[in-house]
Amino acid sequence: MNGSTVNLAADYPLLQVFWTTMWFFLWILWFMLLFRVIGDIFRDDDLNGWGKAGWCVFVVILPFLGIFVYLIARGRGMGEREMRRIQKNQEDMNAYIRETAGGSTGKADELAKLADLKTHGHITAEEFEKAKAKVLAA
Repeated sequence: MNGSTVNLAADYPLLQVFWTTMWFFLWILWFMLLFRVIGDIFRDDDLNGWGKAGWCVFVVILPFLGIFVYLIARGRGMGEREMRRIQKNQEDMNAYIRETAGGSTGKADELAKLADLKTHGHITAEEFEKAKAKVLAA
């Protein structure tokens, strides 16, 4: 090789490996934080369009200052909004599972079962009326 040097891994000191690894993970952490804040800005129903636009411009134009100011000003609400979103998703999923699994039958099905029980003599007319009132009230 004519005057060019070859850098081998053995020539890279251990402390340099540590610093390079640290900066790499800080860089990844920074992007995760940036995307988390931008996602929170767009998911927040309390902010109007101008508020969202203002925060986005602040975060994009002055990213370090924008992110830190956002975390100081609205950081506590980020966790609360995330918890509300997770709870709503869980409730929606549970409702979908109940509906799909057939755990909750319709009122018409329950009334048909009650009428069948009354017809076969398993319940009295009075019991039928009470159960029917319960089904219709639910």
